Amino acid sequence: MAIQIENQLARRLFLAKQGLCAAPARAMNKQGLLQLVDDIGFVQVDSIATVERAHHQIIFSRNRTYKPKHLTELLEKDRLLFEHWTHDASILPARFFPYWKHRFRRREPVIIERWSKWQGEGFRQSVDETYARIVENGPVMSRDMKAEDHKSGGWWNWHPSKTALEFLWHTGKLSIAGRVNFQKVYDLTERVLHQHHHEPDVEHDEFLDWACREALKRLGFATSGEIAAFWDIVTPQEAKEWIETHRDELTDVTIASSDGKTLRSCVAFREISDDLQAMPEAPNGIRVLSPFDPLLRDRARAERLFGFFYRIEVFVPEPKRQYGYYVFPLLEKDRMIGRIDMKADRKQGTLDVRRLWLEPGIRASAGRLDKLDAELKRLARFTGVESVNYLDGWKGE
Repeated sequence: MAIQIENQLARRLFLAKQGLCAAPARAMNKQGLLQLVDDIGFVQVDSIATVERAHHQIIFSRNRTYKPKHLTELLEKDRLLFEHWTHDASILPARFFPYWKHRFRRREPVIIERWSKWQGEGFRQSVDETYARIVENGPVMSRDMKAEDHKSGGWWNWHPSKTALEFLWHTGKLSIAGRVNFQKVYDLTERVLHQHHHEPDVEHDEFLDWACREALKRLGFATSGEIAAFWDIVTPQEAKEWIETHRDELTDVTIASSDGKTLRSCVAFREISDDLQAMPEAPNGIRVLSPFDPLLRDRARAERLFGFFYRIEVFVPEPKRQYGYYVFPLLEKDRMIGRIDMKADRKQGTLDVRRLWLEPGIRASAGRLDKLDAELKRLARFTGVESVNYLDGWKGE
């Protein structure tokens, strides 16, 4: 018989698995940061810096003592983290790299066919020439290889060498050795991740077991589709087959939705009963999440659990936006309570708050606004500005 888990407990379990139930002010050194990234599974990277880049804000929302220099050292000096693709560009523990090597081998034929059709004649020659240059001369940035007459654009208008660099990165031949002003520095994978590059290859069954097992650990409970979507390295059918093969380790659970009416059938490890009994309370206070926070990456799951519909409106034409270009979700204890539109004005030294939207039933009480103000002041200091500036009409009144 399936274990029934009420909604609040399910929310708290997922928050705990995603590092949002631990005390946010606890001291965290570089080793603690590495463990946090491992616990979460990945931290998405994105170039938008309206307030702070996504990877920094994802970590800061979990620990206020986070030092970005530690992340840089783990990536570029210690090589205990690496950048690659999950559902999107992400930072991952380097100990996962053997499984990404298997992913490269698995997906390379598809990538070669797709990118060759996209780029057409001369693509393979460009790839070979780019790779040979890096072998001989060492790390490069895209701008080092750009033709003088090429006009920059989005990903659809990459110059041939940039396309070759990204292809070689996607297929594992190159890795990201570092970043300069957020621009990637590419080098041979064996020079960047020398230790992990030479670890033995994993077999497909081991890869599949690892991908599904580690996804479920970080989700707490999930459907086969949610397991597959976590890393985006196995198919839903493979995840479904994994569940059937490992029934002796799993148990059926039903998760109550936020409306209290709908039950969703999932699976969990048999130890879930122990997890639920040991579940900590979510910390009091408000946290500003990144739009790319892994808690909300699966929008449908987030809506079922938290009753919170969220999408990033960066690519929505301005007249059609419901909220704004880059609006930040707000988490209070174990509830999503609203969203806030703000931007760091680094010239003026202010964090400008444009608009606050609270969810239905959430009051803008003095105590709640004080907690929000305290968190915004912490975020302002973290992002390098001096004060919070509330613009006229920010409460929507």
